[in-house]
Amino acid sequence: ATAVVDGLGPRVRVIAQTSMYWAFRRWLEKGHEEGRVDLELIPNGDEQALRAALEHKTDLVWLETPANPMLEITDLRRFSELAHAAGAIVAVDNTLSTPVHSTPLALGVDLVMHSATKQLNGHGDVLAGALVVGESTPAWESIKSQRPNRGGVLGPFEAWLLQRGMRTLFLRVHASSRSALRVAQALQANAAVSKVFYPGLADHPGHDIAAAQMSDGFGCMVSFRVEGGEEQARRVEQSTRLIMPATSLGGTESLIEHRSSIEGKGSPVPLDLLRLSIGLEGPDDLIADLEKALQAL
Repeated sequence: ATAVVDGLGPRVRVIAQTSMYWAFRRWLEKGHEEGRVDLELIPNGDEQALRAALEHKTDLVWLETPANPMLEITDLRRFSELAHAAGAIVAVDNTLSTPVHSTPLALGVDLVMHSATKQLNGHGDVLAGALVVGESTPAWESIKSQRPNRGGVLGPFEAWLLQRGMRTLFLRVHASSRSALRVAQALQANAAVSKVFYPGLADHPGHDIAAAQMSDGFGCMVSFRVEGGEEQARRVEQSTRLIMPATSLGGTESLIEHRSSIEGKGSPVPLDLLRLSIGLEGPDDLIADLEKALQAL
């Protein structure tokens, strides 16, 4: 992600969304403070905010959908049309959708990023990333030149691990997505849960857009808010037994985390929110684990 921004020039104007991968947002904000990046943050999926931001000459519009960790949905086709009309490049972080559920290049996006560490690998044993374009352009050639300069080249063993994981990508992603929907539905029916965030739920505000631009599922990530605030949320995080508290996603094992404390100062994530990454365990077992943890409240 940083190579994309640096590859576009010495000072780049970027429009990005408020809810996104936290480390990259902090990098953008630091670059803005240091004068290397002209950054404007807009609410996720807010078309009017994008229109207003594009009134200023913009180099890059950075999107993420579903967004981490609140799982907001952005209309990629519509946002790409608006950005292109203003002369901007559009990039999307497609990590949570994976190529199994979403192909942003077909929706007009110029550049797609995947954290291959997550579901592409699927086993939590490699650090990797991928940038994908539909055609070569001068901007892409400039971005691509950043890779050897930064040392972002996989070793042979890491490349083998990633290839091994991708052999089961479609099986794993479909299984996790099916389980995630069942978990989200169970949480929605639990009195100890005040709000569930999952685009596969019919009452999710971005459900219709997600259904139109995603296929065969809505991903492995589920977030929810716990009645009673931060203290109760942390109790739930420490009370599950099958689902382990850890900061990652997209692996074979299910994980839970109190996201606000992980992001730290300045995080926009509600203090009572927990983020789940649903793995390959039986959905009935996952639901039972969460219900027992919530019952303790």
